[in-house]
Amino acid sequence: MDRDRNRSEFDERVININRVAKVVKGGRRFSFTALVAVGNGKGKVGIGYGKATEVPTAIQKGMELARRGMVDVPMAGTTIIHKNIGVHGASRVLLKPAAPGTGVIAGGAVRQILEAAGIRDVLAKSLGSPNHINVAKATMNAITTQQRPDEVAKARGISAEEAFPPALLAAYRSSEIMRTSGGGDG
Repeated sequence: MDRDRNRSEFDERVININRVAKVVKGGRRFSFTALVAVGNGKGKVGIGYGKATEVPTAIQKGMELARRGMVDVPMAGTTIIHKNIGVHGASRVLLKPAAPGTGVIAGGAVRQILEAAGIRDVLAKSLGSPNHINVAKATMNAITTQQRPDEVAKARGISAEEAFPPALLAAYRSSEIMRTSGGGDG
């Protein structure tokens, strides 16, 4: 029963499954890897990479790792706060905020991670290496290095109202209120 509760609580998405082989004396030993994203749809997301001899076991291991490594994503309403580029290895992911109703304009690993996090409006472009793992880690880098408006204003020594447009600030604050009071904890 506890497993069913976790399934409904989190948005679990399989990004990629790959069959890998280890060459041993008697031939090849095959196993499977699974890259997965887990999010609560309210601003928390994590990725995991599981490996096992069977596909379901690899997926389960990936889900457990992703749940353990979940991070908070700063959001302004249903989009991200500012344009950002995430880098991991030779992969780069460009994320840009979008107007409400735009949707998630992204593909592959980027789309899965952003939707699991609860980001509904964003423009994304994957640059460089198309490797699924590096693209996923670059996406996580891009969304976790977002600078929150209150932190930027404090670093500049001015109020948040002076540094940011009122609509962005209102959307950010409403997202933070929903996260803290609306049960955004995973």
